[in-house]
This record gives sequence, structure tokens and C-alpha cells, in this order.
Amino acid sequence: MTDPRPPMPKHRAGKVSLREYMRLFRRDLLSAQPAKLYRAWMAEFKTPFFRSYMVNQPDLVKTVLHDRPMEFPKSTRVNEGLRPLLGDSVFLTNGAAWERQRRIIDPAFEGGKLRETYPAMVAAVDAAVARLKAQGPGVEAVEVEVEEIASFAAADIIFRTLFSIPIDDEIASETFREFRKYQRSQPVVNIAALIPLPRWVPRGFSRDTKESAAKIRGLIKRLTDRRAAQIAAGTAPLDLATKIMTTPDPETGDLFTPDEMVDQVAIFFLAGHETSASTFAWGLYLLARFPDWQDRVAAEGAGLAGDDFAQVRRLATTRDVFREALRLYPPVPMMVRQTTQTESFRDRVLKRGAQIVLSPWHLHRHERLWDRPHDFDPGRWHTDNGKQCQRDAFIPFSAGRRVCVGAGFATVEGALLLAKFCSEFRFDTVPGRTPEPVAHLTVRAKDGIWLKATPRTGN
Repeated sequence: MTDPRPPMPKHRAGKVSLREYMRLFRRDLLSAQPAKLYRAWMAEFKTPFFRSYMVNQPDLVKTVLHDRPMEFPKSTRVNEGLRPLLGDSVFLTNGAAWERQRRIIDPAFEGGKLRETYPAMVAAVDAAVARLKAQGPGVEAVEVEVEEIASFAAADIIFRTLFSIPIDDEIASETFREFRKYQRSQPVVNIAALIPLPRWVPRGFSRDTKESAAKIRGLIKRLTDRRAAQIAAGTAPLDLATKIMTTPDPETGDLFTPDEMVDQVAIFFLAGHETSASTFAWGLYLLARFPDWQDRVAAEGAGLAGDDFAQVRRLATTRDVFREALRLYPPVPMMVRQTTQTESFRDRVLKRGAQIVLSPWHLHRHERLWDRPHDFDPGRWHTDNGKQCQRDAFIPFSAGRRVCVGAGFATVEGALLLAKFCSEFRFDTVPGRTPEPVAHLTVRAKDGIWLKATPRTGN
């Protein structure tokens, strides 16, 4: 019988020094944490320069994300590590700057707009399936590293829906290659996240990190400049980039400047590619471990034909599987906010500037909240406990005003990828290659996720 508990990181054993903790943290922030965090409502972490508090209690999470989000802005400390690539994107800004950015961006993702991106999404998924078919002869099985396949497919979806170009486009393919390089050079935490530094002090980024970020931004600028010229000439396709670049702020009438658009495209690529790829890859692994669920997903995928968006409604089981993959392996394992005034949480006084860590990883597996929290069970979403926890303890895309603008996009994309791939291939685990979850930019496997893919007969 298959163990219902898929792999999870090992826990830190006991207390460690700050120096040892930072060593463990830089290697993998999940295994650096103690096991007690899966039961704690709140935990305090002390450094010589600031205090941070992990908060797992649902009503406190609600206070931070839903009730008073503007009083708990994104942490300026943690943002330091992403700024070379993301600049002042909507992911990093706070206050009035963030509100203005969302007023311009949100309309592109609202209401029925997702329907308009669906044909491009289907074309990218079909291309990904065709690439995998080309790796194996006839009906023979082939061992594949699915994180790489997932990254390529998710990047293709982003380029097609954002700029109406496939990943085979010269600039798109170069951006993808450079981003993979950036992932390997970017540390989880920058020194400025730990020590208060004036803005003029160098942040200690490696040469590779700075060069990759600059090159990616340069490539994105070429894409946005090309699109600006098409908009001016009246020849631009009506994709996400065009919608965002031509949407004025309803309060001021201003459009994004060229530099601002580079910032926003950078986060669209990071969030829309990296996070989707992570969940899709883990979803395939979970389905390989649980073939009964895989067969149900395959059956739903077999009913897909063409690019009619209405078909998405039929992927009910697939959406449950994707949601369970998001629960067990949330792409962004921790989010950090900071206090703007003195607060009282669980009879503890949090001073202004304290860091509040909201951990989807621990909240989604909290042993006081979820039934069998470490088990894979897509059926849980139809139980009373699952429904309650979905409201109170499920935040893969954050929540409240700062919920990810692309949450709906990612859900449709993830379900479509799983359904299409499982309808075309049967996936099995590879003996001796159990993936080990580690957290860097997102939750990935230490040595990749290797599966055996066998074309399903009749395809």
C-alpha cells in the first residue's frame, strides 16, 4: 500500500546558534525549522537586530492579511534580496505605490478576461505534450526530469499569454535560459534582511546574481519596447501586455512608464512561471505515487478538445488534485510582513518594525487544524474539515487585498497541465529517486523530480 505521506523536509534537531541557523537557512529554509512549528500557534525568533514571529493562528493570520493589510506591509528586509530583478514591482511595493499598480494591473485579470488567454494557454500545453512525446520512441517508457519540463511549459504559457510569442522566440528563449541561471545564483536571504543597512551600502549580491538580473531586465525591456511600438502603430495583439500597457490609472489617468512595465513583467514571469512550474511538477509526482487519482485526472483530460474555455468546468477532480499539491508543496513557503506600530499578539508585545512570518508551508500542514495534514488526499476538500481549513488555513496565493492577481490564471493553468499530461502519458515513480523538497525561490526538489513517462495507448 502506498504511504499516504509524500516526502517532506527533515526537521532541525533542537536549538542551534544564530550562526548555525543562518547556515541551515541559506541551504534550505524549511529543514532549518524545528518540528514544533507544525503545532505552534506562534513562535518567536530573536536576532541582535530585530524580532520575527511566525504566526499560524488563523484569526491572527486573518488580522494581518484580511482585516488590516495596509498596517502590515511587505517586509522591506526580505524584499532586498529580490530587488535587483524585480525593481519596484507590485510584488515588492507597499502603500500608495502598490495601490496604484494594482489599479492598473487588476483589470487585465478580472472577470471573463481569463477566457481570452485560454487559447494561448492550450497552445503552450499542447506544445509541451508534443515535446515530451518526441523524447520517447513509440509506446516505450522514458525517464524524465519533470521540473525541467514544467519550467519550460510554464515559461511558454507566460510568453504566449503575455506577449503572444512562443518560448521558441529568440528573446523569450534567452530570457528563460538567463532566468534559470538567476535561480541558481540567487540566495534565499540577503545580508540586508538580517542587518539594518543604509540604502547606500552595497548589498553583497554575487556578480552572477547582478549580471543575470541585469540581463533579464534588458531582455524584458526589448519585449516591452517592441510592444510599445506595436501599440503606437495600432498592430499590437490584445494580450496581457497590451492590456496592461494601455490601461490608465482610473484615478490619475497615468499609464505605466517603460521602466515600471519592466518591473511588472519581471514579477509576472517570476510568479507566473516559477510558482506554476513548482506546483505542476509536484502534482505530477503525487499522481505518480497515487495511480488511482492519476487515472481519474487522465479521464477528465481525455475529454478536453480544442480551446473552448467552458471545458475547464469539467476538471473538478483535477482541480482538487492541484489544490492538494498547492497545500502540500506551496510554491512560496513563507511570506513576511512587518508591523507599523506596536501590536499585541497572544499576549506578546510586537514592537514597530517586527517581522511577521506567515508560513503557508506550516499553516497548510498544521497538526491542530487539518485532518491527516501530511497525507495526500484530494478528497479532503469536500469534507467539513477541508472546507473549514480552506477558509482559515489555506493561503498558497496569499489572501485579502494582496492576494496574487494571477491566482485564477494559475489554477486554470495547473489543472490544464495536469489533465493534458495525464491523458497522454502514464507517470510512475522511479525507484531510488524520491524527491527531497527544498525551498529557495520556491519549493523545488533538491535533485529534481524524476518520473517514468509511458504514452497511453490510443494517443
